[in-house]
Amino acid sequence: MINQTVGTVVAEVMRRLAAEETASEAAPSPAVDLAPLIDHTLLRPDATPEDIDRLCDEAIRHRFAAVCVQPRFAAQALERVRLTQVAVAAVVGFPHGATLPEVKRAEAEALAARGVHELDMVLPVGILKANLWSEVAADIEGVVEAARQRSGTPALVKVIIETPLLTDREKAVACIIAEQCGAGFVKTGTGFSGAATVEDVTLMRRVVGDRLGVKAAGGIRTREQALAFVRAGATRIGTSHGCALV
Repeated sequence: MINQTVGTVVAEVMRRLAAEETASEAAPSPAVDLAPLIDHTLLRPDATPEDIDRLCDEAIRHRFAAVCVQPRFAAQALERVRLTQVAVAAVVGFPHGATLPEVKRAEAEALAARGVHELDMVLPVGILKANLWSEVAADIEGVVEAARQRSGTPALVKVIIETPLLTDREKAVACIIAEQCGAGFVKTGTGFSGAATVEDVTLMRRVVGDRLGVKAAGGIRTREQALAFVRAGATRIGTSHGCALV
């Protein structure tokens, strides 16, 4: 059923996108406050507990939206930002998305049980490219259901679609499946396969409209880059260079 539904929707979306003319948008003012849009990120495999404390302290000082960390450091980050406005995001199935669906769900459940506010999950890219859309949906749905087990407000699920590896049609399909499965955001990529592009963010925003958030991540190091992504429709910026953007 999901294959038929997605196929119908994506055909209509691609027709609409082909017919649309890209509207010119006013550039955001250089004075715009980027801090509330930034996911201050540290996902290096050699990150230490001291590095995580520093990341959290910087996020608190600059009032960033969130810190994004590996699952191993989620509890530490939660304690460090406790009683502040900074959320904690943790990655699921990172970085390749090739983990078994039940393992992703278990990882998400464990993180939600600890109180993590946001889950950045990687969808199974090869399965998407094989047009096995029901399997992609099941993968995402498992994490979305796990997110609802968080006490109080469910964890926000951001689906990483890995745009550098996808055609425009596949990007649209990924966004549509993520929306149908109850995700709150679609995210460009992990950074492992290439950098985010303004063109991809523009496409993703046009597909999801104002129904989902769009997170740009990968290779964003300057304020000028971040402003370009915001103009294209990004509502979050994932970067390990957050302090340089504010």
